[in-house]
Amino acid sequence: MPELSEPGTGVHASFLAAMKEFEAEGRTGDGSMIGRDLAAWGGRWHDPGVFASYVAAVRADVREDTPRPRGHVPCTTLWWTEDTEWLGRLAVRHRLNRLMLEFAGHIGYDVRPTARRRGHGTAMLRAALPVAHRMGIGAVLVTCDYDNDASRRVIENCGGEFEDQRGRKLRYWIDTAAA
Repeated sequence: MPELSEPGTGVHASFLAAMKEFEAEGRTGDGSMIGRDLAAWGGRWHDPGVFASYVAAVRADVREDTPRPRGHVPCTTLWWTEDTEWLGRLAVRHRLNRLMLEFAGHIGYDVRPTARRRGHGTAMLRAALPVAHRMGIGAVLVTCDYDNDASRRVIENCGGEFEDQRGRKLRYWIDTAAA
């Protein structure tokens, strides 16, 4: 059964296969966390040592003093895995700044293309709500593009209450205590 887990090197082969799927979608450099990682690490993480460094960098992003792109905040990234199969990733941002409040929200997630339409997005987000609650976040903001019906359904299936639309983004709040 899939579960949220800390990033680790045991899923290296499956992770590489998933990243090729995201690359084929044109995600490299698209502004998302996956896109940013593909642009920065994609040509190198086939090397086990580089992949281990990538995993360490992702895990270090929880710390306040870790260098990060302008406008980004500390976040806890968890991977959705089943044994050694990498199915997706989810990031819980520790707080909202202006950028996160307007566009990104507390939680962002990606399901690898070949694992979509199997309930992984809903299960991942649902599993992350208690994690956010333990971090002291009473309600999480989760956003999606207005034309991303699959992500909208994921958010609504997890109790998302629609607040508004800002530009291309639909904004929902989910009570983490109810999870």
